[in-house]
This record gives sequence, C-alpha cells and structure tokens, in this order.
Amino acid sequence: MKKILAAIALGLSVSLVSFTAAAHGPSPLKVDKSITIKADPAKVWALIKDFGNMQKWNPAIVSSKLEKKGADTFRTLTLKEGGTSHDKLRSTDDADMKIKYETVTSDLPLTDYNAFIVVTKGEKPGETNVQWVSRFYRLYKLNPPIPAGQDDETALKAINGIIDTGLAGLQKTAESAK
Repeated sequence: MKKILAAIALGLSVSLVSFTAAAHGPSPLKVDKSITIKADPAKVWALIKDFGNMQKWNPAIVSSKLEKKGADTFRTLTLKEGGTSHDKLRSTDDADMKIKYETVTSDLPLTDYNAFIVVTKGEKPGETNVQWVSRFYRLYKLNPPIPAGQDDETALKAINGIIDTGLAGLQKTAESAK
C-alpha cells in the first residue's frame, strides 16, 4: 500500500511540475552582437551616447524626436520599416562608455525591451569594439497557440534587423567621418 501511495504521489508531483513548466509563458529573448570599428573609441562613443540622434548612424531609423519629462529623457524613433518606438534613457556612463535604454511603447512585435550598448578599446590602436545587447519578450505573452507575427521568430527578426543595420551603419559613419 505504501508503494502505491508513493507512486500516486510521484505521479501527481510529476504532473504538477509538467503543468507548471507549460504555464509559465514565454522565455525572455536575447540578442548580443558586436563589431570592431576602425575609429577611435571616443569618436564612436560620441555617436552612440547622442540618444536623440540614432538616425545619424542607424539606417533603420528615419528620424528621432528627443524630449525631457522631469529628470527623464525620452526619444521617439520613426522606423524605416514603419511604425515608431518610444524609448526611455536609463543611464549614460561616460567612464565606461555604456548607454542603457528601454522601450516604453512600440509598434515592433515585442514587449519589455531593455538594451545597452558599450564601447571599448579594440586590440589595435585606433580600433573600437561595440557590443549591443537586447533582452525582450515576443509580443504574445500567453502560451500557444501563438498568433502569427507575435512569436519569438518575428520578434528576433525585428531586433536582429535593427541591430545588424545599426552596427553596419555605425561602422560606416565612424570610419568615414574624419
């Protein structure tokens, strides 16, 4: 009888674990990309830390509008692919050449977007390494079935497109500017 009760208890706990694992919703997504740029770190940092002018180096951005609300700084990006993204500057650290921001509202197929971009010296003189890290969730936060266009793949494609275009544009802008 003890063996039967133990087997039932084990079966229930396995069922509860399985149910709990399936009920947690989506997992966070992450995009982490880097590029080496043949330009001085201070020059690259000056481009990146200018929170209201991302369109100067990221071709995925058509325009940007900067606004202050109290102590907070926001920007509204107009995206080349359509739509906007309203971002809040979380911090800028000149010593570590690191900027952090989050998306407050967006037409992108994702939610809870947080990112940072960090600039470091490259291996060779006059070289800069730039790392752009983003964490976010797909747009649909419930469990399957997931509506078309609100899945992980769509969210990752959108962010990879913006970051890939942005890093290539940053490289071109920084390397061509004298």
